Amino acid sequence: MRAYLYVVLLLLAIFGGIAGYLYMQIAAVSSMDFTPPPVTIGAATAKTATWPSELEAVGTIRAARGVELSAEASGEVTAITVRSGDKVEAGQPLLTLNDSVELASRKRQEANLELARLLFERDSRLIKQKSIPQSQFDRSRADFESAMAQLAETEARLDNKRIVAPFAGTVGIIRARVGDYITSGSSITTLQDLSELEIDFSVPARHFPSLKPGLKIAVSTAAFPDKIFEATLQALDSKVDPGSRNLLLRATLTDSNGLLPGMFARLVIDLNQPRKVVTIPETAVSYSLHGNTVYVLRQNVGETTVEPRVVQTGATRNGEIAVTAGLLGGEWVATVGQNKLYKGARVTVDENGSL
Repeated sequence: MRAYLYVVLLLLAIFGGIAGYLYMQIAAVSSMDFTPPPVTIGAATAKTATWPSELEAVGTIRAARGVELSAEASGEVTAITVRSGDKVEAGQPLLTLNDSVELASRKRQEANLELARLLFERDSRLIKQKSIPQSQFDRSRADFESAMAQLAETEARLDNKRIVAPFAGTVGIIRARVGDYITSGSSITTLQDLSELEIDFSVPARHFPSLKPGLKIAVSTAAFPDKIFEATLQALDSKVDPGSRNLLLRATLTDSNGLLPGMFARLVIDLNQPRKVVTIPETAVSYSLHGNTVYVLRQNVGETTVEPRVVQTGATRNGEIAVTAGLLGGEWVATVGQNKLYKGARVTVDENGSL
């Protein structure tokens, strides 16, 4: 009996010790602080600024005068009087096709015209003297007019054998050689007047009330990434494309040195309507499929926390982005370290900007 009592007391002592040890461990853990440490971030204050109203678009540069030169007749190329890339004047011959048949025909018709002219002048004198019937005079007059028409037709065919510059400009790559046989409608080369370039582009029709000829446009291209070209809105189309609901516009470049027709261009149109906007650094905005988000700082008792907020953004300028909805001027937003933030996270702002 006494041995049984000793065993019970021993077990009670063992289990009591274990329970006491567990109690002390639980008490120690419960007294520990598991709150994450504050996240160090960069921050900036949302500012209110006056920005010009701008509209962005893309377009294609084209020459105000530019054509694809093609042959109006078929034949063998007998002469090319310019080289690819040459600057030419209006009316300057560029290419000639074999015109030997037309030249021979012109000589014959010039002789026929001279004979018809002599007969017509003779019959004109005789009809006044009533020495010939009216029918003979009418026939000689018709022969004279027919001879003139035939010669004019041959002259037109001769003109079709020659390609001349319709205006002053720069010749493109010539796609023919002497001896080649070309058919009617074959493209020979291009002619571009590079002294005046235009840009055709489209914008959504909802912007029509804000657009008018004369607005200033800043143009940039991939060929000159560090240069901004100036342009002026020249004209608006008289109708909206029913398929895309876009309006076609045309701008004239006032500074086009170095640009070529066909280049892709980005345009920023100054709508001449200044407006007040809330601006923050571009780095403050986090982009996702759920919307553009900024983390707004909140001052609580003894600590600073953040709150994610979806905002609507607009144009960018010199590293700043306009916030059109969701943020007020004077609010504090995180600009660096957003990948570590979540709703209610405690933060510490790096005042030295060392992040």
